[in-house]
Amino acid sequence: MHEMDEKWMRRAIRLAREAEADGEVPVGAIIISQEGSVLAEASNNTITNSDPTGHAEILALRSAGARIGNYRLPGATIYCTIEPCAMCAGALVNARVSRLVFGAFDERFGAAVTHFGICTSETLNHRIEITSGVLAKECAGILQTFFKQRRQKDNPAAT
Repeated sequence: MHEMDEKWMRRAIRLAREAEADGEVPVGAIIISQEGSVLAEASNNTITNSDPTGHAEILALRSAGARIGNYRLPGATIYCTIEPCAMCAGALVNARVSRLVFGAFDERFGAAVTHFGICTSETLNHRIEITSGVLAKECAGILQTFFKQRRQKDNPAAT
């Protein structure tokens, strides 16, 4: 783990909480340049924008690419509160992100490590250095609480 990992993950957690306040699945992502500056940050907005690609990682990649005028982000590190799904992991590889740092593993949809190993696949032409488990308990707790409250809201008799 690098010395700044917890700092940037805490910022990603704040972004996840912003998404939660907006009624979105609480996921946050922030992209840091090789020099250590913020290139982009985003929260999920799939519900708000009726956009299945509105994941925090995708939105942050789009913003970072627009900011630097390039779809490739060599040397960049992305911090995500949860392990990226297949769509997001593939986009990270396509963007040539150098490093992925995530909090909680995603046992259902995680594709960076848990199910497909997309970010480290020998069959792809780019591999990403991965650091997992940074503030994992807090990252997982945000999601667990969100979905528990959603289930209770959808089925009050289940409580």
